[in-house]
Amino acid sequence: MPFTANRQFKAHPRLLASARDMHYTAADGHRVLDGTSGLWCVNAGHGRQPIVDAISRQAAHLDYAPSFQLGHEDSFRAASEVADLMPAGLDRVFFTNSGSESVDTALKIALAYHRARGEGQRTRLIGRERGYHGVGFGGISVGGIAPNRKAFSGVLLPGVDHLPHTHDLARNAWSRGQPAWGGEPFADALESLVALHDASTIAAVIVEPLAGSTGVLVPPKGYLERLRAITAKYGILLIFDEVITGFGRLGAATGSEFFGVTPDLITLAKGISNAAVPAGAVAVRRSVHDTIIEASAAGIEFFHGYTYSAHPMATAAVRATLGIYRDEGLFDRAKALSAAFEEAAHALKGRRHVIDVRNLGLVAGIELTPRPGAPGARAAEAFGKCFDQGVLVRYTGDILAVSPPLIVGEDQIGQIFETLARVLDTVE
Repeated sequence: MPFTANRQFKAHPRLLASARDMHYTAADGHRVLDGTSGLWCVNAGHGRQPIVDAISRQAAHLDYAPSFQLGHEDSFRAASEVADLMPAGLDRVFFTNSGSESVDTALKIALAYHRARGEGQRTRLIGRERGYHGVGFGGISVGGIAPNRKAFSGVLLPGVDHLPHTHDLARNAWSRGQPAWGGEPFADALESLVALHDASTIAAVIVEPLAGSTGVLVPPKGYLERLRAITAKYGILLIFDEVITGFGRLGAATGSEFFGVTPDLITLAKGISNAAVPAGAVAVRRSVHDTIIEASAAGIEFFHGYTYSAHPMATAAVRATLGIYRDEGLFDRAKALSAAFEEAAHALKGRRHVIDVRNLGLVAGIELTPRPGAPGARAAEAFGKCFDQGVLVRYTGDILAVSPPLIVGEDQIGQIFETLARVLDTVE
């Protein structure tokens, strides 16, 4: 089982049987409020009928269409609808099936772009400590979560370096929204890497606007703006990994829109299809796309793709999902709920074991003091007890994460954090 303590799970399995709106039903029959949108992905809630209907119609009408040398109309419609939600200029879309595939695709596009410009020596990729960019070899190479890399370290991509992460607990604990300290100092580490490696060797920098899987690290004020300025100065492409922040999580279509910083490429997945069918995409600046296409000889311009790129049922799910976001105003709803969500999250200050709460949009991270000699055990215990008491949260190390579907109500926000408070009082 993926990212699972298999022996522990099989000794005490937690099985889900069904899902609807804000709740799962476990195999034993008890209801579980989904405080994590599944895995940051079910942004519109579970079992949404327009998505079910769209997938069903597509399965009966066109179950599969090859995407090599052929296409189907729905893929172009879906691409246009995704592009309409992206920042101005990022209107070329390449479909994938997951965030991991989106990241590897974006890295390849960056390398192809510089080669097409006659700067094929730009092959170095810059990620960030504690960054999560999926589990492909490209993604774990630029990623910075040590356990994800350890077993594979001997064969990761060469020519990769990492920025420092942006978490400063001593200066920024209990921040509401973006922390005040650290924007320029953390971003200026990129200048040091440029000095070390020379800008002429660097193809791209990839960061999550808000780092989710590592435990909710919110970017300090000015950080993303400074990264954008430095990358533009040296002709380095900036990639935002928005697999988590895309499609309403912060109260906007993208993190780029929320922060007012436009990168050159955006990786997408999760909320793009409400997780009903595996789907992902890369949104690419038009000038990057055109440079690759126009520099190529006749024939295939970009040697990359997947059997299931723009799968008909995936594009049907994407279009139905984007329709729900639009028709129900879910991005604006998330924005309107963010203040109440922040208050509920920070009410955990002073609770047993809690050393920090941080939040942005409909995302919160609750950091716990590690249990002596057993890092991660305290948060794992809290996760299990929350599930048993009817609330699903997520944990990474000793950090609990909350990221409910955008249809969440204020009473359900209260239930999530009240359950957490009650559980933490019982955790040793």
